[in-house]
Amino acid sequence: MKVGLLKEGKLVMAEAPEPQLSGGDMVVSMRACGLCGSDIEKIRGHYGATGRIGHEPAGIVRSVAPGVSGFSPGDRVFVHHHVPCYTCEVCRAGSYTFCPSYQKTNIEPGGFAEAFRVPPENVGRGAVLPLPPSMSFEEATLIEPLGCCLTALWSTRFRPGDSALILGLGPIGLLYLRLLRTAGAGRLVGGDVSAFRRKMGEASGADRTFDPTREPVDASGGFDLVVVATSATAAVARGFTDVRPGGTLNLFGLPPEGSQLPVDLQRLYLKGVRLIPSYATTEHGTNRALELISSGRVPVRDLITHRVPLSDLPRAVELAAQVESTIKIVVTA
Repeated sequence: MKVGLLKEGKLVMAEAPEPQLSGGDMVVSMRACGLCGSDIEKIRGHYGATGRIGHEPAGIVRSVAPGVSGFSPGDRVFVHHHVPCYTCEVCRAGSYTFCPSYQKTNIEPGGFAEAFRVPPENVGRGAVLPLPPSMSFEEATLIEPLGCCLTALWSTRFRPGDSALILGLGPIGLLYLRLLRTAGAGRLVGGDVSAFRRKMGEASGADRTFDPTREPVDASGGFDLVVVATSATAAVARGFTDVRPGGTLNLFGLPPEGSQLPVDLQRLYLKGVRLIPSYATTEHGTNRALELISSGRVPVRDLITHRVPLSDLPRAVELAAQVESTIKIVVTA
């Protein structure tokens, strides 16, 4: 079968054996898998967590191991690639995505494959979600990124009526913006260097958008919440400037390895800013994301600007750099 892999730091299209069942697992035929910014960073060599790519997959159950209940061949599903153990000290403290076992549970060989194996941990801990008939496979690829936005938002102490600034209006920034509007945000502003993405921000519910490299933003005392939804480290310094005293700065975008915090730490201390990094999501987030998408409360279909077949995965990566015409790229089988 065809599969997109990272080998020696290079993206390659390869032939791999069909995944086989063992115990407590399932095999899913991929129908759509989103291309995430973290996939692109791995391909560019800026993120060394793992060489496996493709973690926003949806498809059709091909086979189920004996003893697995609740799923049958032919079921339409979304699959979350990581699950925590829910028993260690980190999980008992509620920091599920930082569980030592979290990244060890992963679909094989990744989501950019004609089929992939879902390990028993993921099957047994609720990472496989049945899709409603009304939800397309392409829309289902946005479940994981929206779940990540939810997990981030829950960590920020956001309250309805709070003002918010989103720096970076790529797929995540636009999802986060739509989520904030649905959650009852007050003044909502988005910043991006791309005119195309700023226009999408306005269509997504922003009261105003601006180019952070060229324009000031009337912060009116600062925003209650500033979300850095870009890997650009300069945006962190910008966010620190625009957050109100005692407000929250949510670091969402993955900075390059070795990046340094570009702010005066004494000012950070005296301003009382809550600096909240957020990483990934769990089944709580993905289930809620599925509800929000399927109900239409957070629409996602218009964010998908490109659909690229699996055999043309390298072209999908090239398209991702075209920020004046691209939002979300979905790879299809």
